[in-house]
Amino acid sequence: MVQDKPDTDLREAVLKLIESSHHLVTKKEIAKVLGVKGARRRELKHILANLKADGYGAKIVKKVSRPEANNSAPKKRLPRPHNELHLGLFKANRSGGELVPCHRKDPFPGVACNRETAEKLNDGDVVLYHASRARGVEIESVLGSIENPKIFSLMAIHAHQLPFEFDQDTIDLANNGKIPPLGNRTDFRDLPLVTIDGEDARDFDDAVWAAPDADPRNEGGWRVIVAIADVAYYVRPSDILDKEAYRRGNSVYFPDKVVPMLPEALSNGLCSLKPNEDRGCLAVEMIISSNGKMKSHRFKRGLMRSKARLTYNQVQQAIDGDFDKTTKPLWEDVLKPLYGVYQSLLKARKNRGTLDLNIPEHQVIFNEDGSVKSIALRTHQESHQLIEELMIAANVAAAKTLLVKNWPTLFRIHDSPDSVRVDNLKMFLKTFKIEIPKTKTFNPLHFNQILKATTGSPHMRFIHDLVLRSQSQAKYAPANIGHFGLSLAHYCHFTSPIRRYADLVVHRSLIAALDLGDDGQDPLPLEVLEMIGDHISSTERLASSAEREVMDRFHAAYLENQVGKDFDATIVGVSTAGIFVGLSETGAQGFIAKSHLPGDYFIFDDHHHRYIGSKTKKVYQLGQPINVILTSSDPVTCSITFSLVEERKPRNYTKKSPEHHEDNRPHRHHEKSEKERATHKKKEKSRKEKQTIKK
Repeated sequence: MVQDKPDTDLREAVLKLIESSHHLVTKKEIAKVLGVKGARRRELKHILANLKADGYGAKIVKKVSRPEANNSAPKKRLPRPHNELHLGLFKANRSGGELVPCHRKDPFPGVACNRETAEKLNDGDVVLYHASRARGVEIESVLGSIENPKIFSLMAIHAHQLPFEFDQDTIDLANNGKIPPLGNRTDFRDLPLVTIDGEDARDFDDAVWAAPDADPRNEGGWRVIVAIADVAYYVRPSDILDKEAYRRGNSVYFPDKVVPMLPEALSNGLCSLKPNEDRGCLAVEMIISSNGKMKSHRFKRGLMRSKARLTYNQVQQAIDGDFDKTTKPLWEDVLKPLYGVYQSLLKARKNRGTLDLNIPEHQVIFNEDGSVKSIALRTHQESHQLIEELMIAANVAAAKTLLVKNWPTLFRIHDSPDSVRVDNLKMFLKTFKIEIPKTKTFNPLHFNQILKATTGSPHMRFIHDLVLRSQSQAKYAPANIGHFGLSLAHYCHFTSPIRRYADLVVHRSLIAALDLGDDGQDPLPLEVLEMIGDHISSTERLASSAEREVMDRFHAAYLENQVGKDFDATIVGVSTAGIFVGLSETGAQGFIAKSHLPGDYFIFDDHHHRYIGSKTKKVYQLGQPINVILTSSDPVTCSITFSLVEERKPRNYTKKSPEHHEDNRPHRHHEKSEKERATHKKKEKSRKEKQTIKK
């Protein structure tokens, strides 16, 4: 342990931690990471004092400043402070105008604007502003009009505080990059490597090639090369590009734009594997058996030249026998072998039993003016799976290589699902009478049995989504616990260093561990890798949240002019406030308030995720297909509401019997008993006598 080491070793450990950290470190954090306890804290104090004198004080802080807790404050959640930066929509009125919140979940209520501020704005402007009691409203910037669909991405960027601009020094360093010389690199430029991506892909960081293995000992096997853009050559540890990439953690992809992790000169230039242009790469050559087993793998640093930029649709059409002028000459020597490798890898996938979830993904299709033309379901074809299997194989090879070298790095880990979540899933599936595997510990094959049982049923998509929700969340960490969903013991991310910082860490680890250059990175302490893993797992979740929000706004904008229209939907959530529904066609989700459930008073049954009518016993349950009417759709507040198509029964116009007719109904006093009438007469007589006495 650290406390048993001499002072010089402790100083070196502290220095390594400070230099490898991408943020300010506190004394407490240093002590915790290095395991410094008891009397060793005094030694640490002296070391930190000396390091500050040597110029390291800028990266060491005494403590992270936090606002003092107000013990007298109420415990309920409070709105954000008035002096924070807020996002609002300006609405003009007679007294000037007001800035209203741009999301239904924003706790800040918005503010009124005086005429002086209102004159600077147009009705419908989306504004970043400060609000304080002393200074009133201060406009930071106007993002644009809410009528412009491209505003949605900007709103998410600012609402989630995503870094979206690079400073000039970072841009200059990226612009100064050059294609690496061949030197000791392997020359792949004569190899017909190709990129295969979506039509709307913004970066091309992976290229693939395959051929039948000539070794007679591997009959029916394959030789495969997956080449990845050599981002580590341009982004060196602790330089300004590295610090900015770490801060962002990953690229963020919106339907109409991307917020890149690296400047455009790299992400769309030197690190994008464009056809017929020399590019540096880090490649893995794999020997795959006919059953998809990886027999060997070897990493090489190279120089490549992509033969073609292909799309998934092009490759799928070629697989189906429909060739174009690009795919026809590539079929026999390039695409056919790649398809053969895919079929072999698919066998291995089925044998090990991976979690086969089918979660629909939707794509926004725009008109020329940027407005939403339609929202369509993305089709997942064999060409997508082909690339996916090759990337998984390359990621496994990277993980195995670093494990053999005993080199610390970041793994992509996915833990087995929590038993409580699995029990809740079982309980819910019983209501659908779906057969549940009789086992205490679920593996991916058990989940697949459940998914297979729903094939063709109206609940299919919903059950897939429910199984996904029962899973643990994948993340980055130095402790290799494997990947549950893929049924892999060793897995890391290697194939997308342009858009994921984790992949860049793995590239540097491979370069250093295999002695492939001087731009790798020395082994980092596990504690530092844990901090990096936590940070980039957090930025990944933040990006997903921002991407969902923008997609929700585009859904609301697309449906805005369809109020009153009927839709097929599924109940995707049930709460005390009402039910949440998802539309089958577009994937848009909206809300129906409990008070709007028609024809009865409905009682919330939390245990079975449903509402039950108190008189009619009508049930609205999670997963139930229903028909809904769109009542409102607001892209500003990011909200969509529906009502149910009420089942109307025809009126019964049969003539009532005379004894039930209103005109034949007895009057109220006829219904009184003899005793009640006598009591009433007695009280009336007493009242009159009292009046007489008073007179």
